[in-house]
Amino acid sequence: MVQVQSYSEPSPAKTISQRGYDWDLVIVGGGIAGLTLASALKDSGLRVLLIEAREQSAAVVKGQAYAIHMLSALIYQGIGVWDKILPQIETYRRVCLSDADYPEVVEFNTSDLDTQDLGYVAEHQALLYPLQEFVQGCNNVAVMCPAEVVSTQYFPDEVCVEVKVAGEIHTVRSKLMVAADGARSRIREAAGIKTKGWKYWQSCIVAFVKPEKSHNHTAYEKFWSSGPFAILPLPGNRCRIVWTAPHEEAQALCALDDQQFLAELTRRYGKQMGKLELLGDRFIFQVRLMQSDRYALHRLALVGDAAHNCHPVGGQGLNLGIRDVAALAQIIKAAHQIGEDIGDVKVLKRYESWRKKENLTILGFTDLLDRMFSNHFLPLVVLRRLGLWIMQRVPLVKIFTLKLMIGLKGRTPKLAQNS
Repeated sequence: MVQVQSYSEPSPAKTISQRGYDWDLVIVGGGIAGLTLASALKDSGLRVLLIEAREQSAAVVKGQAYAIHMLSALIYQGIGVWDKILPQIETYRRVCLSDADYPEVVEFNTSDLDTQDLGYVAEHQALLYPLQEFVQGCNNVAVMCPAEVVSTQYFPDEVCVEVKVAGEIHTVRSKLMVAADGARSRIREAAGIKTKGWKYWQSCIVAFVKPEKSHNHTAYEKFWSSGPFAILPLPGNRCRIVWTAPHEEAQALCALDDQQFLAELTRRYGKQMGKLELLGDRFIFQVRLMQSDRYALHRLALVGDAAHNCHPVGGQGLNLGIRDVAALAQIIKAAHQIGEDIGDVKVLKRYESWRKKENLTILGFTDLLDRMFSNHFLPLVVLRRLGLWIMQRVPLVKIFTLKLMIGLKGRTPKLAQNS
């Protein structure tokens, strides 16, 4: 795959001017969220500069993988990049939801929504490389990589950004800056935007395995008292494991040798797919919930992990960021078309009011799921198992839950409607 070209200077066709605005929009962060926003603004009439501090190798090395929900797929179809992504990812057509050793299993199938698929699973590079290639074909987008934002200054009519490129400092001016620079966003912190949230008592172990039998395009979410345990299908009959456990237990599991780890994994995984083979290294990360107090200030908007983080249960995280980007692109394109200032806080508040409430709903939903299922408290055990029993037998409850899980509840961006 062709990666986004690295620039020590902007290309001649997009040279930084000395007068007027250099760019209409500066995106800080060339990960999935930043690239998706740049892609969504193709043919918008807006001049876009994407700044990325480093090559995207770390996430690829760690083998990050994501559940891609139905709404996210529709957004990528609307952008025009989905045909490049789809051949490199895996579909899932069935989701099995269960509580530890309780025999009641809730099965979601394509027939519940009359669709071909329920969702997809993509490794990091399967999204990154097609998006990088797509951005290269956007005549209104330039990329600086590697480049570091040194400082930002916000003024009534513009934001000035000092960018360090190949040891030299360049000043870039723009109508709007978008922070897509991750959970530890330096742009968010420099702007003084506070966050609320907490670190969970749990960590996540992630690994790849190859089962003896076919995964049959099935995703599993098994709730254990220690935390959720997810199995996601990948191309080549591989599976991605997302195993949540209390910190000390997670550390101890990661310290086991491969055979001991596989024995513990099989105990939770079950024997439905036969013998397991561990592929590559295991990685561990702490789980946290975070919501920014503001998603927008004058000349600044936050998207993706810069704005929020949630528990990995249900694979919601990246999908929330993709929806952020689609919403922001819709708001600023509409504002630009009628001559509004895209960096005006009145415009950006439309984005904030749309996405902040919807994200808070999902953050609360994932937190509730984790707390309800990650314990032995008998009244909650009875309540959650009753809930599973009802969900399997009452179609309205089942379909509502499924639509919430795959992003089909809430306001649908125009990009998804046009796909």
